[in-house]
Amino acid sequence: MAELGLNEHHQNAVISYMRFARSKRALRLKTVDSCFQDLKDSRLTEDTFTVDEVTEILDGLKVVVHSEVESELINTTYTNVLLLRQLFYQAEKWYLKLQTEISDLENRELLEQVAEFEKAEFLSSGKRANTEISKPKLAPLNEGVSELLSKEITRLQEENDKLKARLKTVEVQATNALDEKFNLERVLKDLEKAQGNQEELEKKFQETAAYRNMKELLTKKNEQVKELRKRLSQYEAED
Repeated sequence: MAELGLNEHHQNAVISYMRFARSKRALRLKTVDSCFQDLKDSRLTEDTFTVDEVTEILDGLKVVVHSEVESELINTTYTNVLLLRQLFYQAEKWYLKLQTEISDLENRELLEQVAEFEKAEFLSSGKRANTEISKPKLAPLNEGVSELLSKEITRLQEENDKLKARLKTVEVQATNALDEKFNLERVLKDLEKAQGNQEELEKKFQETAAYRNMKELLTKKNEQVKELRKRLSQYEAED
């Protein structure tokens, strides 16, 4: 029996689609045949026709047949798009990206292989012509799904653990920075309080190197706390 290199489930799906396509093709051919029959019944009632009359008849038949064939080709294109949409939709549910090779659609060898497959399935001594194949339902891709899903879960868990570790580190840094800031503020207030209410002594104290260094250190700590809070909010949003 001719094969397409697919597993049984997918090959049955192909057979189901080919059965659908064959029925549509047979119906359209019957419609074309009826165009000729209608012409015979309606126009070919005389024994002789002039050249102009024959030309008119053939032109009319051409328009009708052209319309039927064009309609079928358009419908076939849309049908194939819907079929591809079903396959792509299933693939996207599992974050897969399917690829198509348009050049293979005109590969004579592959086309002949499909023709042999159709002949073996539908035309060889009626062996399979009357065999009913259950309609394949849209289902998740079963082969390899468990392994793929397990890998994705493991990857997400590892990323989550790394993010939690980074978040914890930033939280510790932020806590330490806040403690240092509070300590510096308390020391600064104690120093300022020790100066009393004397305007001149306070001014002299503020001009000392110790005060300036303390003030500069406190400013840096404030900036550090702001930066750590910013980073912390970002990590919390990501988590």
